[in-house]
Amino acid sequence: MSKETVFVSGATGFIALHTVKVLIEEGYKVVGSVRSTEKGENINKLLKSDNFVYEIVPDIGQPGAFDEALQKHPEVTTFLHTASPFHFKITDPIKDLVEPAVEGTKNALKAIHKYGANVKRVVITSSYAAIMNLEKAGSPEFVSTEESWNPITLEDASKDPMRGYLGSKTFAEKAAWDFVKTEKPKFSLSVVNPVYVFGPQAFDEEVKSELNTSSEVINAITKLKENDAIPSSSGNFIDVRDVAKAHLKAFSSEETKGQRLLTSERFFTAQDILDIYHKNFPKEAAKSPKGVPGSGEKAMSAASKIDNSKTRKLLGFEFISLEKSVVDSIGQILNVQKSK
Repeated sequence: MSKETVFVSGATGFIALHTVKVLIEEGYKVVGSVRSTEKGENINKLLKSDNFVYEIVPDIGQPGAFDEALQKHPEVTTFLHTASPFHFKITDPIKDLVEPAVEGTKNALKAIHKYGANVKRVVITSSYAAIMNLEKAGSPEFVSTEESWNPITLEDASKDPMRGYLGSKTFAEKAAWDFVKTEKPKFSLSVVNPVYVFGPQAFDEEVKSELNTSSEVINAITKLKENDAIPSSSGNFIDVRDVAKAHLKAFSSEETKGQRLLTSERFFTAQDILDIYHKNFPKEAAKSPKGVPGSGEKAMSAASKIDNSKTRKLLGFEFISLEKSVVDSIGQILNVQKSK
């Protein structure tokens, strides 16, 4: 017996494509929204599954963006909203990041409320960006939990692309909770808040010379030459396969209704990734800088902390380790390079 139908917005995204893949493997039918026929056909080619169909939503920020897609698919019982702009190549943080994220979220919820007669569960892919406090990032005594909110203001968000991104995630998620509070829809809302998302691409064909923003942190390490400076990247990480599993758990469990799931495994620095690279790929890493092996520990003790014990309990599965995530990512990149 085929399971229910899940709508996934922004189906071509790094997290979304992994989620679609897992949904299909678990027997769900999936309707994915994409920005163009070309993108939809590309997913069809990768998935090779009769249980996936796509609908074209060229711009999630336009009023009524999802209306037609949902009217065409009354069979949808779950809606995963993963579509949101995430890049820093912008000119106006509010217009290019904050407004599309907020409007896209509102458009999805309005369409579900109006046309998603059978939709019982909605999951929004938010981010640790909506939880963290940028000013306290270097305060080791500061702890973020599922109850924390980024205190960013609209004025702060307009200052630069990084703050624009933090604001886009914060205001979009707040808009979602506000919608549920005021409109009292039939569906229940859950939110997934990942930190930096590492791990391999869902398909080898998705490995490009430059990857999505968080995957590029690892990809950049493999491109370093002997005398290059070590990047200053650091933060908390989660593997993309765990984020995909978290989305499934978010809509299939009673306990996750109305919850924020803060998915984070541990703190990392670029040095940690470099150490894993040298240890597991000595031949390929031979021409890379060594940095100061093992110094990642010191950086971790100086950074703010995350306590996501509530999320770990709700999800009930072990997260993939940093080493496995990095090894699988680099292994895939090297294999694709060799096959070209």
